[in-house]
Amino acid sequence: MSEQKTPHDLPDVSGLSLGILGGTGDQGKGLARRFAMAGHPVIIGSRSAERAERAAAELGLSIRGAENAVAAAESDVVIVAVPWEGHKATLESLRAELAGKIVVDCVNPLGFDKRGAFALEVEEGSAAEQAAAVLPESRVVAAFHHVSAKLLLDPDVDEMELDVLVLGDDREATDTVQALAGRIGGMRGVYGGRLRNARQVEAFTANLISINRRYKAHAGLRITDV
Repeated sequence: MSEQKTPHDLPDVSGLSLGILGGTGDQGKGLARRFAMAGHPVIIGSRSAERAERAAAELGLSIRGAENAVAAAESDVVIVAVPWEGHKATLESLRAELAGKIVVDCVNPLGFDKRGAFALEVEEGSAAEQAAAVLPESRVVAAFHHVSAKLLLDPDVDEMELDVLVLGDDREATDTVQALAGRIGGMRGVYGGRLRNARQVEAFTANLISINRRYKAHAGLRITDV
C-alpha cells in the first residue's frame, strides 16, 4: 500500500480565495472564519447579499459578503455548506458560475426524529454525487463533513485536532482540498477514496451527533497509521 502523502507533497494553496455558499449558517461561518484566519480571501455567499454582508461583518477579518452567484464566480475554490433541502436547487442555479472550479461539498443529508439523527436516502447516492451530477463541468470533492461548527466559531479554540476525509475522482482536486484542510490549525486532510464512497462519510455524521449528545462533546475523527 502506498504511503499517505505528507503536507510537504501537497500543493501550495496559500494564495487561493474561497467562496462559502450558505455561509450565513454556523458551519459556513465557522469555515469562513478559520480560512480567513489562515490568510485566505473569503467571500460568504447567501441568497441575500444583505444577510451575507451582515454575517461577514460579524466575523470581521478579511471576509466579504455577497450573493451566492458572486461568491461562486469570484472565488478559486467554492465550499457548499447550504441546507440539504436547498442543495440541488442552489447548485442548479449556479452551474455556469461553478464551471471549471473545485467545488467542495460538505453537506450531510440527515433527518431527525425523537430517536435522534439518521441518514437520508439520496437518489444519486450522496450529496456529493448529486453535486457532481448537477455540475458536470465542475471538479467536485467531498470534505469537511465532521467538523464541529461550534469549535470553528469558538475564539478560545486555537487548533482543531482532527482529520478531514477528502473524497473525489480528480487527484489534483483532492490534493488541493487536503492542502486547504491543513491550513486550519490542528487539521489534516486525508484522502478517503472515490466520490462514490461519500455516502457513508456523510451518513457517519449521524453517529457523531449521537456521540456528542451522549458525551456532551464535539467529537471529530482521527485516522491512525497514516
